[in-house]
Amino acid sequence: MSTADTMFQTATPDGAESATLDLTRVTFFDSTAIHAVVRLAERYPGRFRVLPSPQVLRVLDISGLGDQPWLTHDELERD
Repeated sequence: MSTADTMFQTATPDGAESATLDLTRVTFFDSTAIHAVVRLAERYPGRFRVLPSPQVLRVLDISGLGDQPWLTHDELERD
């Protein structure tokens, strides 16, 4: 829970107009993290992207968010 809040705060510095989250090394992703990602997508509509690890992608798929436009599969294709 505390990591999700830190992630949100780090991704929203004053003056930021977009955000990219590199989650390619994340192995644990829970509902609190999902909520933070959804809040970031709302804050940066059309200017937000997430680079997921396989674990993050699985959680997002299960939660119904696997087809969001901000979700980038490029990093997974390179592995």
